[in-house]
Amino acid sequence: MQRIQLKKEPKLDIKLEAFPYQSEAVEAIRDLEYAAIFFEQGLGKSKIAIDLILYWLERKMVDTILYVAKKGLLYNCEKEFQLHSYLKPKLLTQNRGSNFYVFNSPSRLILTHYEVLRAELDRLQLFLRARNVAVILDESAKIKNPDSSLTEAAFLLSPFFKKRIIMTGTPVANRPYDIWAQIYFLDGGRSLGTDFSVFKNNADLSNELRNNRNGQARFESFIDEIFPKISSFSIRQTKASGVIELPEKEYRTVDTDWEPRQYELYRQIKEDLRAVVIKEGIPTEDKSEESLKRLLRLVQVASNPRLVDDSYVAIPGKFEYLLDIITSITSKNEKCIVWTSFVENADWLTRELSQFGTTKLHGRLDMERRNKAVESFLGDKSIRVLVATTGAAKEGLTLTVANHVIYYDRNFRLDDYLQSQDRIHRISQKNRCYIYNLIMKNSIDEWVDVLLKAKHLAAQLAQGDISIKYYRTQISYEFGEIIKNILAIK
Repeated sequence: MQRIQLKKEPKLDIKLEAFPYQSEAVEAIRDLEYAAIFFEQGLGKSKIAIDLILYWLERKMVDTILYVAKKGLLYNCEKEFQLHSYLKPKLLTQNRGSNFYVFNSPSRLILTHYEVLRAELDRLQLFLRARNVAVILDESAKIKNPDSSLTEAAFLLSPFFKKRIIMTGTPVANRPYDIWAQIYFLDGGRSLGTDFSVFKNNADLSNELRNNRNGQARFESFIDEIFPKISSFSIRQTKASGVIELPEKEYRTVDTDWEPRQYELYRQIKEDLRAVVIKEGIPTEDKSEESLKRLLRLVQVASNPRLVDDSYVAIPGKFEYLLDIITSITSKNEKCIVWTSFVENADWLTRELSQFGTTKLHGRLDMERRNKAVESFLGDKSIRVLVATTGAAKEGLTLTVANHVIYYDRNFRLDDYLQSQDRIHRISQKNRCYIYNLIMKNSIDEWVDVLLKAKHLAAQLAQGDISIKYYRTQISYEFGEIIKNILAIK
């Protein structure tokens, strides 16, 4: 294969020195055909990736690197490349006309987003046949679902890449079986098998485990064996491993009380759901999409009844508690992020908290408005509160001007919770970090809290973060029973 020639090669010097653990990571995987960088969020995976790219290009190991990120993070990726290198990536987008020039011009670095893998599958296959290309998948949990067309496109392209790297701080995004497709992209099933259904059946954190001791033992043993099977090409670091000193994180649970009309609405919806559950069986979060939607409705009402009832005009029970917390934070000239799962909540909270200086970030804003929101929060001292949805802002952002995050509500996804809180707990944070969880008493919030703790422990075991002995001292499989009690099912 003839190597591509550039009239002027990019400068391959490193702008900023890496931390020792980052340099060690590059050295460990730089000559491998494929590897997984599973460094916990906030430890600088982007720096590792950029130094890896510079190493490959300097030694002419590949012609081009294709760097794939989530669409909403392309702007942040460009800033990272500018900060750490002299590389200027060409953009591959969903504009097929512009893409023609990218495919047919020499370039050392191409930046794109996941949807382009699917939209440009045919031309990408031709491109990969003509060049020696390495790929880096940033936030690789994006391909965790092996049945999605996006993941299928990634699988089809995988054999054509000379080198393959995946990166994420949360390889187990929600359930232990989320790791399978990411590893399959790398090794074609050598480590974790070629049959996803078999893997999923063994790695399923289900409600049925509660009263099944043998099932618990099989589940625990299976997920405990996952990381050893992939450890030869996977590097994992957590903040707890001591590779870098960061301020402590302190978790605070804030129990809140109902507003009377809010509770009545919650009770009515709970009774409707109870009738469905009795008819259809106990809901399991990963097996019944309809039940999941109904449970999410309870989360909405416990958060803000306006989300389901336009006639609701009272102040929801959680809001006064939120107001007290933010008043205390801002009185110390500190900033905070208020997280919610719902766009309508983000809009409403931004208005209601305007006295503190607020800006918002959610998925219905275009990228220009999102970027401006982040810039104003980072640079404007009068903007002390960022209200954001976890779906739009949980990844790729460094928001260490704040040292408080407040969860006005939480959904059932583990990565939404872990990734979002660590927007503040990362390199460059100097202050102690506080994570507040607002939990409505005697509500679905209590189940969410227990479920997320169980998911986190299972993820830690699968990722090699904790021992099976420690896992067994901490785990509770009571989330199935708790949801029955919340819904008053006998």
